Amino acid sequence: MDDIKATTTLDTSGKCCPMPMVETTKAIKDLAPGEILEIVATDIGTRRDIPSWCERSGNTLLSMTEQDKVLRYFVRKA
Repeated sequence: MDDIKATTTLDTSGKCCPMPMVETTKAIKDLAPGEILEIVATDIGTRRDIPSWCERSGNTLLSMTEQDKVLRYFVRKA
């Protein structure tokens, strides 16, 4: 999904649950509706946490990729 342009990137690499979600929730609050947050994570728990958080919060998960144990998510703010 190289064509998605993030407004902001949040790097949570090396951090364990719950910090990636705490930081993601804080970062999305700073964005305007429609802006895109890129989340970089190494905690495999985010595979489950980010999609379920998007459903609960009404934000849209545009893409999720994994390469060399690095997870990358693009979320559009509701």
